[in-house]
Amino acid sequence: MTSCMLRPVRVALVSAFMVLALAALAGCSFEPEEKVWEISGGVFGTTYHINVVLTDDQQRLENLAKGIETELEKVDTAMSTWREDSELSRLNRMPDQSEWVEISEPLHEVLAKAVEVSELTDGAFDVTIGPVVNLWGFGPEARPEQVPTEQELARVLSATGYEQLALRDEPPAVRADKPQYIDLSAIAKGYGVDAVARYLDSEGVSAYLVEIGGEVRVQGRKPGGDAWRLAIEQPISEGREVNRVVALETEAMATSGDYRNYYESEGRRYSHTIDPETGKPITHNLASVTVLAENCMTADALATGFNVMGFERAQALATRENIPAYFIIRTETGFETHQTPAFSSYVIQ
Repeated sequence: MTSCMLRPVRVALVSAFMVLALAALAGCSFEPEEKVWEISGGVFGTTYHINVVLTDDQQRLENLAKGIETELEKVDTAMSTWREDSELSRLNRMPDQSEWVEISEPLHEVLAKAVEVSELTDGAFDVTIGPVVNLWGFGPEARPEQVPTEQELARVLSATGYEQLALRDEPPAVRADKPQYIDLSAIAKGYGVDAVARYLDSEGVSAYLVEIGGEVRVQGRKPGGDAWRLAIEQPISEGREVNRVVALETEAMATSGDYRNYYESEGRRYSHTIDPETGKPITHNLASVTVLAENCMTADALATGFNVMGFERAQALATRENIPAYFIIRTETGFETHQTPAFSSYVIQ
């Protein structure tokens, strides 16, 4: 379930992977000038902060807050692996998926994008890797007492693979020769951002910033004409530091890194990001990658895929495809940063 509240924005927001640098605004006013208002709450096991540029109309703000909560609940009901009653959980429990299973339009849209990004990244992004994620203790199941053995990994990994999935457009449906456990945690949050953005568009809100658990999409400009400023976070596990600031007006931004969700066992650190090729947590020196795209679902999936690929492969792919991407690499002496040519025009400091 979701819950939300609304208020005038007074301070900058700090999210899981970035700081949302917003101008401090005055408190409540009965004048008709536009202000930035924040609607916030919890969903998907994280928080959301949505900023809308509107006049002081409390009833409209309350209606928007309810509408946003409804949109996010729809996404959670369709795509959560943590809810046994979700559409995805019911699909995952089916012992035989070899026949067409009709699914909702939102779930079909996300699966289609997932397959597209999987093909682009040569399988580095793969939503069927869920059983392996669970085996390492990063899914709904409890963390294992010890890390998986090579035999356990081989057995579980052999049953996965995005190539197993087939999609049908009309009516929307999916099937798989081998039953698949699909985990959309690396793309559904971005889709949730897009769902809220579409809702705000339909309600005539022309300027907004939508952030869910660090994934962001913006539209328009703030009062006074300034673009939305977002700061990419330094990939450190303690504290908050800004690495780079970008200005956006119509883009989505997502960051994937290895510095928040991990655990240590017998002196080794295990990242929550699993390489679908090996079935093991990534171990390279790419600390975080930030991707810009037209929608947050795409940015979310690409950021995860690039994080799995590592710096060299991901930079080559992003440069070739003209994808705005920003890489932070961990070195023995600190952090090193790189960006694709398409990313440079968004950087302001």
